[in-house]
Amino acid sequence: MNLLRSVLIAGTGPAAVQLAVLLKRLRNSHVGIAGRKSVLSAPFFDALRRNGGTVAVETSGPQHKALQGECRVDAMFQDLGTIEEQWDTLILAVTADAYVSVLAQLPPRLLHSLRCVALLSPTFGSGALIRHYLKEQGCDAEVLSFSTYLGDTRRTGDKPPTHVLTTAVKRKVYAGAAGWPSESVETFRRLYEDAGIALEPLDSALAAETRNISLYVHPPLFMNDFSLGVIFSGQAIPKFVYKLFPEGPITPTLIREMLEQWKEISALARMLRLEPLNLLQFMVDDNYPVRPESLSRQYIDGFPELDPIHQQYSLYVRYASLLIDPYSEPDRDGRYFDFSAVPLRPVFVNQEGAWDIPRMPKEDYYRIKMIQGLSRAAGLPCPTIDGFVDRYERHLLSAAELLTGRPLSEAFTPQSFEGDVRRICAELLQIDAAKT
Repeated sequence: MNLLRSVLIAGTGPAAVQLAVLLKRLRNSHVGIAGRKSVLSAPFFDALRRNGGTVAVETSGPQHKALQGECRVDAMFQDLGTIEEQWDTLILAVTADAYVSVLAQLPPRLLHSLRCVALLSPTFGSGALIRHYLKEQGCDAEVLSFSTYLGDTRRTGDKPPTHVLTTAVKRKVYAGAAGWPSESVETFRRLYEDAGIALEPLDSALAAETRNISLYVHPPLFMNDFSLGVIFSGQAIPKFVYKLFPEGPITPTLIREMLEQWKEISALARMLRLEPLNLLQFMVDDNYPVRPESLSRQYIDGFPELDPIHQQYSLYVRYASLLIDPYSEPDRDGRYFDFSAVPLRPVFVNQEGAWDIPRMPKEDYYRIKMIQGLSRAAGLPCPTIDGFVDRYERHLLSAAELLTGRPLSEAFTPQSFEGDVRRICAELLQIDAAKT
């Protein structure tokens, strides 16, 4: 039976719109979009009703033509608990920390009808978490993890939230399930192929989850005192994520912590019988290339065997080489595109009127807590990761104290995510994390 015959997308962000258009155009799927009833989702569903269920995607270049288009979704649900239909596949297009919360709101009959649950933007251990949760509910759907979302899709200020723009597409996406061959992985591989995107199957969901560059670079880039100071206290003069100090946080110390965190994640991967990735090779070949004059193939391919000083040197050169887009055309003044000018965003007041923390580092906090919890349960030391968590929580509490008397989102409270860690450990380590 076709896994994409009927697909329910949980989420109301730009990625959900892109997936809906892709499925309708390339597979003529019966597509539904569901969201949690909230202030955040209300504008999306209001626009969807006004448009008669129509969603649209524009792309920034002709090379991504297969991703653009307009379609009418077949069903919309503003309350997850009210979904009555049965669906073949559920795509979770929400943040990884919300996966269990979303599944818990779905009717049991719907869960039991599913044959595939696809995690669009998971983190390390998300597939194990959802497999364990579904087992608890008596659901035997196959769980598929993508390494990351297929590109960069965003809302535009002058269009309704049902009309989005995809500005970039990944050269390669990885996916894995409980084993190979996998019906769900092959189904999405063919879909992505028809959209012009290479999808490489891996042996497991966890293997795919390790192929997410954010896992390795976001904690050091966002969980240092420089970045956290900008995020939680704000500054009149902007600072930038990918720039060298003092314009941004990148220093030799940050690079050393990035390297040490990669080693800690690699140790955990080995313990779980996974092949650790070559960090520098993954950065250059799967993400943003640098000129060969800046980094030779010898350094890139041999990165894991280099001594620590040369590893740090290579990573620093990589970031220095991407301060500008090395493959852009210079302007009349000889200046290249300012590739690294991505601002650090400060805390803000959300649509519910409460102070909130930007997606980065809020999502990274959840990511790193999963790795920390799994490492501790496995008896593996992770001092660098512990340092990131301690630093983040210290800034978090200081900011909450300064905002005393004002409404704060729950993101301002340090969290253990104990339930998620326990399920991941039970699935991957066959142990109860609460007893370790």
